[in-house]
Amino acid sequence: MHKELPWIHPVLICISLVAIAFALFHFESVKRAVVGRPIRSRELNQPHHKLVWWLALPVLAADLYSSVAYGPEAGMTELAPLGRTAQWLILPITASTVVLLTILITSYIMGVTAYPSGGGAYSITKDNFRSRWISLVAASALLVDYVLTVAVSVSSAIQNLASSFPALMGHQTLLSVACVFLILLVNLRGVSESARVFAYPTFVFMACMLLLIGAGVADDIHRGAVQSVTPPFGTLPSGLTAMLVLKAFSSACSSLTGIETISNGVPIFRDGQRGAIKAYIGLGTVTGVTLLGFAAQLYVKGIRVNPHNTMLSQLAGLYFGHGPLYHLIIVFTFIVLILAANSTFTGFPQLAALVAGDRFLPRALSLRGDRLGYSNGMIVLAAVSGLLIEVFQAQTNALIPLYAIGVFVAFTVAQVGLCRRWVRLRPRAWRIKAGINAVGGVVTALVAVIFAVTKFTAGAWIVLIVLPLLIWFALRIRAHYDQVAEELRIDASAVRPEQHRVLSVVLLSGVHRLAVNAVSFAKSTSTDVIALYIGFDDESIARFEQKWAAWGAPCRLIAVKSEYRSLLYPLSKFIRRLENYEGGKPDHIQIILTQFIPKKWWHNLLHNQTSLLLRTWLLRHKDVVVTTLPYHLQR
Repeated sequence: MHKELPWIHPVLICISLVAIAFALFHFESVKRAVVGRPIRSRELNQPHHKLVWWLALPVLAADLYSSVAYGPEAGMTELAPLGRTAQWLILPITASTVVLLTILITSYIMGVTAYPSGGGAYSITKDNFRSRWISLVAASALLVDYVLTVAVSVSSAIQNLASSFPALMGHQTLLSVACVFLILLVNLRGVSESARVFAYPTFVFMACMLLLIGAGVADDIHRGAVQSVTPPFGTLPSGLTAMLVLKAFSSACSSLTGIETISNGVPIFRDGQRGAIKAYIGLGTVTGVTLLGFAAQLYVKGIRVNPHNTMLSQLAGLYFGHGPLYHLIIVFTFIVLILAANSTFTGFPQLAALVAGDRFLPRALSLRGDRLGYSNGMIVLAAVSGLLIEVFQAQTNALIPLYAIGVFVAFTVAQVGLCRRWVRLRPRAWRIKAGINAVGGVVTALVAVIFAVTKFTAGAWIVLIVLPLLIWFALRIRAHYDQVAEELRIDASAVRPEQHRVLSVVLLSGVHRLAVNAVSFAKSTSTDVIALYIGFDDESIARFEQKWAAWGAPCRLIAVKSEYRSLLYPLSKFIRRLENYEGGKPDHIQIILTQFIPKKWWHNLLHNQTSLLLRTWLLRHKDVVVTTLPYHLQR
């Protein structure tokens, strides 16, 4: 295979270049084939573009539920060096994780109740804190977490698949990036279509996990809950410290990311707030049962961490061998971990659009695409997560330390914001609500601190630096938009449009059909017209002047010699000379350019595309207006 690479790579590059060229010149056709037909804005609130809660559940909750495949293992990886006697700790660590899950889901149900149009951390903090930076902390933390969710989920999926198919070893990075690109393409077609593609594999994975746990329970009933392979319970291994336990707990809490997605995605539910609450209750129940059941079976069977074979793969192989059922579980684990990123492709663009709507991110992120989704946000998410996968070589254990700290920071500020809301508004049972959110805020703050301390040297410091940078950039973006708005603001009662004097300059390359069209257009829009010809030698200038005179010199001609064979410098110099124009300095200078529009896309490669370069260059001139006059070739 290695011998083929020298000629395979050039062929692939050539094919890619041809594909890119075709896509550029047939952009609309390619876009329609990939994305689908455009959807009218008025269809946004139509029922068929929204989801019933049980179908939205796997779409929005795949991130949280799929993490059961790697959350307990991430916690046990920290304790693996202590040996067999530390394996029982998976039970209290997982139980603590489920308790935290219950607190968070209860808190977010209250958030959805308080904010029916979307009760995410950004909306909550923006409404309950005057300071901008607090809401930006929540938004930045969640945006970072969404990006890491894609990178971790996809990398974990490929690692699970490589555990069963060793031939994939060494290709994890390429496969992970390809999977991100595939998820992007499906999501660009819209939420309803991605739901049809992604929902049912998640249901199958849930069934597989419950089947695996059920098989374990049946085996426990037959053989007993304590077997010969079951590690001793309650023994404290030598070398165990409180810091190590906290480190394991923080790693296991990586299975709690994705809770925020439902509260951000309330608008996509067909029955709105009620649908989101139903989805939260269903999600919490099935995730809690799966986490506890999976951890119990790992302990009973004494499954240990193996870097070349995941704990899920080991347990499935133990119960079902390596037959069809085992491969079904592995394949759907792979699929659902890939699809876990899909919920992020809903949450990230929704949140980015909210923040961009408040002018803290580029406005392009607030625009809906042809399929009514925030396609620009999806593209940004895919690009940044793909870059992370490439940098960390698709290694889940290398990405986990960066993971989840952001989301727990967002959890904390959201709980504090809800506490402030209940105390301020004092609705019915406000003390109970404030108490629940206060407990949630304290717990999530502790987890965030544990993450920051225990994972600091392993990579958490990167997130702790990135978050302040994102907040700073967001504030700078808002300052720019505010400055632009202030500069563009007018007093409508005092300022009126005025007629300006415009000098039109027609840039010509010869006396031909394009020259006829350009000069005709210039004389139709302005009474002051100059034809400009830039030649590279005296002979070409003389020939053009002779043809111009034979044509009848329809307007004043200025011929300029460019000894360095450049159009840009002589044109800029000429524009500066017009400031001392004998007829007086014009208010605006209109540069009229002509451009071929070939009938066949590949004919574009045969022309210089000079007008594109000139348009870009002339943007630097303040009072210059560039007009492009297209000429459509017939053949």
